[in-house]
Amino acid sequence: MRGWWRDLTDLVLPGECGGCGAPRTVLCAKCRAVLSRAVAHRVRPVPEPSGLPVVHAAARYADEVRATLLAHKERGALALAGPLGAVLAGAVRAGLPGARSGSWPGAGGAWSRGIGAPVLLVPVPSGRRAVRARGHDPARRIALAAAGELRRSGVPARALGVLRQRRAVADQSGLNSRQRLDNLAGALAVAPGGARLLSEGLVVLVDDVMTTGASLTEAARAVRSAAGPVSNAAGTGAVYRGETWESREEQNVGSTRERTGRWPARQGITGAGGAGGVVDVVCAAVVAASPDSFEINRN
Repeated sequence: MRGWWRDLTDLVLPGECGGCGAPRTVLCAKCRAVLSRAVAHRVRPVPEPSGLPVVHAAARYADEVRATLLAHKERGALALAGPLGAVLAGAVRAGLPGARSGSWPGAGGAWSRGIGAPVLLVPVPSGRRAVRARGHDPARRIALAAAGELRRSGVPARALGVLRQRRAVADQSGLNSRQRLDNLAGALAVAPGGARLLSEGLVVLVDDVMTTGASLTEAARAVRSAAGPVSNAAGTGAVYRGETWESREEQNVGSTRERTGRWPARQGITGAGGAGGVVDVVCAAVVAASPDSFEINRN
């Protein structure tokens, strides 16, 4: 209810630009242009955690981008999920197999050429306490918008919120990289029934921001530890109920899903499911990353 009310308020009474504070607009033309010009790059935190997948980020976590992400996350400017999702979609595309060779639609190729399976955007979940305080899960909402953006460009994609926190964790603020890894170690798990869904496509972990990489590393561990494929037995309903909720939320962030009733069937690909059915992670993508993590791109 809180998320619905905030969506309506943003549409009827837009307060100020999330990026610069300009009045009477959710995102001004200048800040929207900053986001739209973002070009995804490979990023790597220093030190790089063991087990961190390849990560692409669309922008540096600074200035208008940082302010926009914080407005969405902490101040409930939910209308920003759409533009942030479009930026995240660009980072996802950059990490997909064939991105450099041009075998995905945005590069003028056909998605079915040698790939075929859907892209599964798996958001890193916020803690229950944070979700209650904010009234929404920022990464999940942006992932839904990104999935819609990818589908509109011809890439079959879905947001799959199957990661759950299985224990409480301390506030990450004020912790260094080592402490964050220790704090999150073993904190995430795939929900019952999630492993089978994860084996049906290319798994891409997504989040709004990467600083030390600890959250993405723990998410990757949880996904890789998931057994798959599993039978369509009791327990899968927990995931499908979440999927119904996601469909409603996807409408709230402005995407238009075709109601086909089913997602594309899995086709044989490399990277969707590992040997013996073990799920693996193709890559990770974020809207923004700490400026230092972009140093990998310097010659």
